[in-house]
Amino acid sequence: MATSPFPAVEKCSSTDRGGDTVVADLDGTLLCGRSSFPYFAHMAFETGGVLRLLLLIALAPLAGLLYYSVSESAGIQVLIFASMAGARLADIEAVARAVLPKFYCSDLHPESWRVFSACGRRCVLTANPRVMVEAFLKDYAGADLVIGTELVTWRGRATGLVQSPGVLVGEKKADALRRAFGGDVARRPEVGLGDRRTDYPFMRLCKEAYVVVPAAPSRRKKPVPREDLPRPVVFHDGRLVQNPSPALALLTALWIPIGFVLACLRIAAGALLPMRVVYHAFRCLGVRVTVKGTPPPPASRETGQTGVLFICSHRTLLDPIFLSTALGRPITAVTYSGLDPFYFFMNPSPGYVVTFLNKLPRELTCSGGKTSHEVANYIQRLIASTLSYECTSFTRKDKYKALAGNDGTVVSKPNIDKKKVMGC
Repeated sequence: MATSPFPAVEKCSSTDRGGDTVVADLDGTLLCGRSSFPYFAHMAFETGGVLRLLLLIALAPLAGLLYYSVSESAGIQVLIFASMAGARLADIEAVARAVLPKFYCSDLHPESWRVFSACGRRCVLTANPRVMVEAFLKDYAGADLVIGTELVTWRGRATGLVQSPGVLVGEKKADALRRAFGGDVARRPEVGLGDRRTDYPFMRLCKEAYVVVPAAPSRRKKPVPREDLPRPVVFHDGRLVQNPSPALALLTALWIPIGFVLACLRIAAGALLPMRVVYHAFRCLGVRVTVKGTPPPPASRETGQTGVLFICSHRTLLDPIFLSTALGRPITAVTYSGLDPFYFFMNPSPGYVVTFLNKLPRELTCSGGKTSHEVANYIQRLIASTLSYECTSFTRKDKYKALAGNDGTVVSKPNIDKKKVMGC
């Protein structure tokens, strides 16, 4: 790598920066990873499924060739087109709000974050689509202003093209910064952070500029711990458990047909075989089931054993399925999310741990004088401590607001006059 005209970010002081403005690039600067492909892969898979992911993988070599041989702008434009063309803008916003923050938060560069978080006003200038990164940067990184590439939309869908002046790289970043802060020298940002030559134009507009030098894999610094972030990621909704590199994305896409057949076999075993042999059938099919604690005996009139109400963490529909497997008998469950078993059982060798806790004492139940809210809150705290989770004060409406952008309320349809005939 050529010598940079700017000092390394490690030399930037983070003290007494409360009145300063910082402008930082995203990939390779605020984030440890220099490639935006994993996040486009998440977007492609969540908005368009495996077919769109395959399209992105097929065009990834072309994007890389254009990126390094022609221009960064051309390479990024290919990624934008492959992952977003035809997708509903509402779906893109939902993925940006409910899926990507978890992965962005787990890849924050410690030195860049030290400087960025110390400044009073924070701006991010990125080549990525603004709609794709704004939710994370404003809600979790505390950014006040996000300047990114703007998408062209038509009837609520992304066309895969970008608005003028195009993908923000090189001088276009500098022009965008001038438009945001004006040409007044006194309004120039105090600190500029970048990681590559195409960031230098906007960095020169700042009073101070520092570069994030890429480190060798063996010397790469650990990302910022999640507890150091201004706001933790509580709600997450995604189907991939880690950031997919091009090779991992290809393997995932190739595995899906095999995984689907395997999932069908596993689901059929759980649904058709007697419950007493399901545990062993799962083991033969590569599903690891671990049972901790003492399962309660079934209800029996002869012994006077009454029935038991089980309270699960309710993360997925799989909780009652594996509870039945651990008990060796069927149970009645009230739940939803019917596709959860397919995605779980499509993994090569999934594992599930069922832990039986002690029966709730009578004095901690409604029969003992406790209200239903007190009982529910106690059980939630008990389950959370067992799973090493931390309880929050978030409500159901907060969850829907974070994941779907609404409060989860379904508006009832107005009553239609029975005498009125509807037709088309």
